[in-house]
Amino acid sequence: MSFTDEAWTATASLQNAIRTMPFTSELAAGTLSAATFREYIIQDAHYLEGFARALAMTAARASEAPDIARLADSANGAIAVERQLHGDYMIRFGISPEAFAATPPSRACDHYVAFLIRSAAIDPFQVAVAALLPCFWIYHRVGQSIHSVAAADHPYQAWIDTYASEDFEAAVQGMLNLTDRLAAHANSTIRTAMHGAFTRSSWHEWMFWDSAYRLAGWEEPFS
Repeated sequence: MSFTDEAWTATASLQNAIRTMPFTSELAAGTLSAATFREYIIQDAHYLEGFARALAMTAARASEAPDIARLADSANGAIAVERQLHGDYMIRFGISPEAFAATPPSRACDHYVAFLIRSAAIDPFQVAVAALLPCFWIYHRVGQSIHSVAAADHPYQAWIDTYASEDFEAAVQGMLNLTDRLAAHANSTIRTAMHGAFTRSSWHEWMFWDSAYRLAGWEEPFS
């Protein structure tokens, strides 16, 4: 069994929770409220900026040129999604640049981005890559699952098409291949740390969508 197969199997209950949580279930059915999706788009735009930074930082630490190119291309792709897909939704939902700038990252978004950037900065390269993988893989799995049942007039079709696309699948497969290759040459300590990073990022994916569903921002706990 490959490392990525092991990682997915080890987090099976968490992956199932992501697939069946209210946010993704209602997204699949096309019943997710516009207010919830609007909040998600704002937070996802914040997240993708941080995710691209973590990818670029990790790329700079790669020792082989193909790995630098893979991660750098993914960083560029994250920014492209933010500008194209999110840009379209920002217009559709009437989110001006000023309104976006005035909406800070939620706690869940900030926590996730901080974890990825910290991992990119100080963890072994293999562990940083494992931390980045869930965003690719989970989005593709969810996108494919929704695409298989989505109605023709689905209100969030552009989102589904993006993450169920062949282009995105190729990017995901590239990250899977990279992660498995790194794990195959890693010692047991590094592999264990890679599993921990994969699990933690998967948890952050669940928390991010749950936070958006609850419209949770950055509330002061004692206000």
